[in-house]
Amino acid sequence: MPAVFPDFRLGSVLATSFTGTLSERHGVPVERIPTPHRLVDWLVVNGLAVDSCTAVQLDLARELRESIHAAATAAAIQDALPASAVRVINDSSVQGRAAAILTPEGHRRWRLSSASCVEDALSVIAADAISIISGERDGKLALCASPTCQAAFFDTSQSRTRRWCDMNTCGNRQKKARFNANRRKNSRSAE
Repeated sequence: MPAVFPDFRLGSVLATSFTGTLSERHGVPVERIPTPHRLVDWLVVNGLAVDSCTAVQLDLARELRESIHAAATAAAIQDALPASAVRVINDSSVQGRAAAILTPEGHRRWRLSSASCVEDALSVIAADAISIISGERDGKLALCASPTCQAAFFDTSQSRTRRWCDMNTCGNRQKKARFNANRRKNSRSAE
């Protein structure tokens, strides 16, 4: 029987989607890339197909993920960026051999080296993190309002007041909890 893994939480920003491969960081953590093959799956879904992944490369990916999360969290609360996180992000960014290409439809895609390896894909993710943490892109880093999640996300809404990393998960969960609490409160007052 094949292993069953939690679904990926996909967003429109590569770096923060990558940090979402570990969710519920302040509750019961959910690891969405528990095996090297699962990292390969995530990379494929995000347009960064690689040939294979080793346990060492999975460790590198997780180190990058946690460094991006730490730096994005610091940026979101306007705190100093952790030096160790900056070092890991920069090292990952320069180690890959990826190139941005323009598709006939006018979209940017990434072309990894001919012997596509995880380090190439990680360099793309690191470069994306650099662009959002440095403020190069239009949007704002924020933290999810869910007390068990608190994931860093990149808010590109017009008002820049988004509260949830993902409305379909954290937002709905919080709204449902608030609705149920109000129902319980109203049923007690009716007694």
